[in-house]
Amino acid sequence: MSLPPASGVSTKLAHAPLAERLRPRVLGEVIGQQHLLGEGMALRLAFESGQPHSCILWGPPGVGKTTIARLMADAFDAQFITISAVLGGVKDIREAVEGAESARNGLEAQRTIVFVDEVHRFNKSQQDAFLPHVESGLFTFIGATTENPSFEVNSALLSRAAVYVLQPLAEADLRQIIERAQGINAVPPMADAAGERLIAYADGDARRLLNTLETLAVAAAREQLATVTDDWLLRVLGERMRRYDKGGEQFYDTISALHKSVRGSDPDAALYWFVRMLDGGADPRYMARRFIRMASEDIGLADPRALRMALDAADVYERLGTPEGELALAECVVYLAVAPKSNAVYKAFNEAKAFVKKDGTRPVPMHLRNAPTRLMKDLDYGKGYRYAHDEVDGFAAGERYLPEGMPDPGFYRPVERGLEIRIADKLRELKKRNDQNS
Repeated sequence: MSLPPASGVSTKLAHAPLAERLRPRVLGEVIGQQHLLGEGMALRLAFESGQPHSCILWGPPGVGKTTIARLMADAFDAQFITISAVLGGVKDIREAVEGAESARNGLEAQRTIVFVDEVHRFNKSQQDAFLPHVESGLFTFIGATTENPSFEVNSALLSRAAVYVLQPLAEADLRQIIERAQGINAVPPMADAAGERLIAYADGDARRLLNTLETLAVAAAREQLATVTDDWLLRVLGERMRRYDKGGEQFYDTISALHKSVRGSDPDAALYWFVRMLDGGADPRYMARRFIRMASEDIGLADPRALRMALDAADVYERLGTPEGELALAECVVYLAVAPKSNAVYKAFNEAKAFVKKDGTRPVPMHLRNAPTRLMKDLDYGKGYRYAHDEVDGFAAGERYLPEGMPDPGFYRPVERGLEIRIADKLRELKKRNDQNS
């Protein structure tokens, strides 16, 4: 999501919805998605190139897909045509084609960007209808989707469009939205606890936050409230905020209790906190994402099936929805709780990142370099490399794969639990053979 400067708002927009008043007018006003829009990043370069290209914007609701598409049209001085795949059909596509032809053939030829919201809702034939016009360059196609385009967008259309993955907004981004809304006097001052609760409730969705802020603004004005407090927030929004205060706990306290119950191998406690969150209205998709994180962080290679279980549970929920899909999530959380635990990979990954960050850029050893050309072979690229599959037991004992002069860092230290017991045994045996052949 994105926002304009907090300096004010035009009279024309004074009575517009808050989301429209805070919509950015230029790329530099966008908040979030800096992995795409920051200096030197892919989508930023596309804006600066002067040449629009067809793309798919994939991400959850309220992260700025429509905003980015509109900004792209503005950047290229293009006609912007919007089609909703939920309500539209072939007739709308035909009208878009006619509009693009008129713009191209007018006195002042103009490009056209056709933006299709929820493009995954169009069937194959509807998606195919765009192909000849994208290929001919009649218009630039931008599709927005909350679903994985690999499964929901035709391969023919997908092959003609770059895919950009948008992320849920971070807490700092959502906090800026609140500050911008206050900057144009759209909402009154807010206690820190109330702001934190709103940010947690938004769960990365700027649209949800903006709609809630608008509701609060009306209620605060009616009661002539000077400052939005946490207690008032709960009283006004009631059931909508219950998920973050069922029994008095903040949302992040409850998910923390769930995560620690899984880590502590207590399936009953894990189920309890899981159901508490569902009962409070937490998004099951958010829970599924957390389970995937738990499987990677706290179980790891002690039981690699845990990650597959978490991914499968998330997929089942997507297929079945609520309430049927919640059973798969419950099955997953119990499995995660009873699985053997290891954070060895998690720790190893963090240690490796810290090492690389402070270490110099060590050259790749010659025997590990690729040698696709004769010149590179003459320069000894790849010389002396031992192909492990040709060695005894598929292991080139004594071979080194780290940069020259770099000692064995020992990042990965498997624990004596679950599958990692066998992994540790294997690594000890391989080290023994390496030592014998070094």
